[in-house]
Amino acid sequence: MATKSFLKNIVINDKKSAEAFVSALENAEKKGRKKINFSTKVKTIEDKEAIKKMFGAQ
Repeated sequence: MATKSFLKNIVINDKKSAEAFVSALENAEKKGRKKINFSTKVKTIEDKEAIKKMFGAQ
């Protein structure tokens, strides 16, 4: 889910809209996450100097 979607205001004015919203939440809860397979090896770099070197900002 995109980050911007969390920042939206939802206004529910009637029972039909409330039921549709609850139904959408229930359907989203039932769906599983997609597994992501990286085609390349992923490495976490925490060293400040290594990050500078990677981007050529020495």
